[in-house]
Amino acid sequence: MTKNTDFSLYCNSLTHYSRYLTREVKCGDLGIGANNPIRVQSMTTTDTMNTNATVEQSIRMIEAGCELVRITAPSIHEAKNLELIRKELRSRGYFTPLVADIHFTPNAAEWAARVVEKVRVNPGNYADKKKFETIDYSDAGYNAELDRIRNRFTPLVKICKEYGTAMRIGTNHGSLSDRILSRYGDTPLGMVESALEFLRICEDNSYYNIVLSMKASNTQVMVQAYRLLIQKMREANMNYPLHLGVTEAGEGEDGRIKSATGIGTLLEDGIGDTVRVSLTEDPEFEIPVAKMLVDRYKDREKNQQDIPTVKSLSELPYSPFEYKKRDTHLVLNIGEHQVPCVIADLSHKEKITPASLFPVGYNYSVQLDKWNISDLACDYIYAKDKVIDFEIPGTLGIILDAVVWKHHAEKARHYPIFNSIEEFKNSPQKAELNFIRSDIESLFKNQDFISTTNTKNIVFVFETSNPHGMAEIRRMFIELLSDENAKRIPVIIKRNYDLLNEQELQLHASTDIGAHFLDGFGDGIWIATGGTVSEKVVNALSFGILQATRTRISKTEYISCPSCGRTLFDLQETTAKIRSRTDHLKGIKIGIMGCIVNGPGEMADADYGYVGTGPGKITLYKGQTVVQKNISEDKAVDALIDLIRQHGDWVELEVREY
Repeated sequence: MTKNTDFSLYCNSLTHYSRYLTREVKCGDLGIGANNPIRVQSMTTTDTMNTNATVEQSIRMIEAGCELVRITAPSIHEAKNLELIRKELRSRGYFTPLVADIHFTPNAAEWAARVVEKVRVNPGNYADKKKFETIDYSDAGYNAELDRIRNRFTPLVKICKEYGTAMRIGTNHGSLSDRILSRYGDTPLGMVESALEFLRICEDNSYYNIVLSMKASNTQVMVQAYRLLIQKMREANMNYPLHLGVTEAGEGEDGRIKSATGIGTLLEDGIGDTVRVSLTEDPEFEIPVAKMLVDRYKDREKNQQDIPTVKSLSELPYSPFEYKKRDTHLVLNIGEHQVPCVIADLSHKEKITPASLFPVGYNYSVQLDKWNISDLACDYIYAKDKVIDFEIPGTLGIILDAVVWKHHAEKARHYPIFNSIEEFKNSPQKAELNFIRSDIESLFKNQDFISTTNTKNIVFVFETSNPHGMAEIRRMFIELLSDENAKRIPVIIKRNYDLLNEQELQLHASTDIGAHFLDGFGDGIWIATGGTVSEKVVNALSFGILQATRTRISKTEYISCPSCGRTLFDLQETTAKIRSRTDHLKGIKIGIMGCIVNGPGEMADADYGYVGTGPGKITLYKGQTVVQKNISEDKAVDALIDLIRQHGDWVELEVREY
């Protein structure tokens, strides 16, 4: 496994919370980076030429807590109208900075930079048009392309410098230029280099009022790109603020889980100066989610002395810039090549009945005397001391406290969980599978035993009550990796949460647990709330975190943009319509994009794409290839279903039985 002795290149510490310090960028009177709070922003979805609608929506966003309002300017006409929008907002007493969002149109950017406080440019399409061509550049040919970009981009840099306008150089994974893809491939490094090429032009013009972003719909790619960007900046003695976001996250529960997984992983390591949660919902609904994410870190560094200390590290035994699943041996159906398992916690129940299993994916039909098993059926149930007196489904295992299990050891698919390594040493064990709870103190204290015992039938359950629990559990994984005998023991990641509401649980668990799966750690997930949140919600959340980290695919994935003034159809309504027809297509990724800017590129690795290409007109994609153009919107969803059928990916909705 790769050893990295300079992990601090991407964060201050992997074992205690410390915010990564960046330079301050001024966006009007608003400070971003340095010691300023983490800022929250969103983007309007109205037609920018509709001044009143854009102003009214901006006010709703601001009153919800939005600190920067981004507005699309797809042409010079919209860029000019930004001045009217800004004047109207100021006349009503709203002085929140405005950000012009630019794709393809340098003249719009140059006009907007004289009007608003900040301009966002996408280096993938500011000076390039994507044709999905692979080009074999010589060094001289590549440098000539950089000169062309310099000539196109420098006028904007000079205007921003003259007017004191801030700039975000915002790389999107799905819209990397053919030039970048040809040289660096579809990689986090390509994303970083795309931004750095533009950043170097800015610095050559002594312009530094810049924020950077590395957004992707794939959370693994997104996290790796931000980490790599920091490493590259430090090597070049740069420290620009970072805007965090998972682009095209989607709607509802899935969008929140996916956003928290990517954004939260970075926030836990002290990374990020401004945040946008991109949901296919009205923008004012994004703000409370973003605030809930960043509010966890308001006082964490100040209260560091109240957080249990985690033993520091001298080296990192894995690469944080690439995904590689931790190599474990197989214990029954946990570890090795198996997808991470899901454990449902029913320990708070007075009695477990067949009906108790319905919220966690198992529905018993009395009439047929069969279990119907959903795609979100958990793999194990923690029953604690509750004896199961009915025949369980054949795909389900029962976990009992070891002191209870020993009286039911003969029961099929019943397994003990030991409260400590010490209890495991001195108790009867199951031949096939034994779960052992371990906190960080126990893991360090019992190194000698772990190093010498037979580990082939052990699965650890790592848990913590540390407020910075992500770092503590990561430290436990690293400790396990240091022991040749123990490093391949499968591990369940367990987090206990008290008194959280449903949305808080979604965001906290996605952050705390999802971070480990993004780094290749974890063979299972166990979320315990003591019954304060319903079993159905917790079970769906567990599968949602695994889906968001792309470690276990259990449902259709929708890569849907959050809408903006460029959108050519009702994204929320259309997404709901497509979801209602396709949400049983397990493992299929469908991109739903409001316009060509967020079309084939932004969908990145979607299997199928539904893209607005004109008023009432839709173009369908298979991967990144156009297959049908300008379909009438009222026929487009049916055409999408037909396209999925033609390529053999359609299945009829059916219920698994046992």
